[in-house]
Amino acid sequence: MRNLKFPMLFTGLALAAIFALQSTAVALQEPANPPTQPSTQDPAARSNTMSEGAETQVFSGKIAKTGGKYVLKDSVTKMTYSLDDQSQAKKFEGQSVKVTGMLDAQSNTIHVSLIEPGS
Repeated sequence: MRNLKFPMLFTGLALAAIFALQSTAVALQEPANPPTQPSTQDPAARSNTMSEGAETQVFSGKIAKTGGKYVLKDSVTKMTYSLDDQSQAKKFEGQSVKVTGMLDAQSNTIHVSLIEPGS
C-alpha cells in the first residue's frame, strides 16, 4: 500500500499542473476588452448625430439646380440628395459625377468630401 501512494500523488500533481497550464492558456487567449454589444438604441435616435456610425459613401448621379440649390439626382435609385458644399457642386452643374461623403439620412443631405467627374 505504501508503494501506491507515491505514484498516485505524482499523478495527482501532474494533473493539477496540466489543469493550471490550460487555465492560463485559455485566459491568455481571451481578449482583454470584451467585444462591444450592438446598440439597442432606436435607429431614428441614432441618425440624429452624424458622428455615431456615419460612414463615407460614394454616390453617383447628375448635379442639378433645384429650388436655387445644387442637388445630386441619382437616376438609378430615383433619389435626390441635398449637397452641403454648394460651391464645389456648382463646378459640376449638369454633369454626371461621383460624390464622396457622409449621408445624413434624416435631412437627406450628403456632407461632401469630394466631387469628381463620373464614368
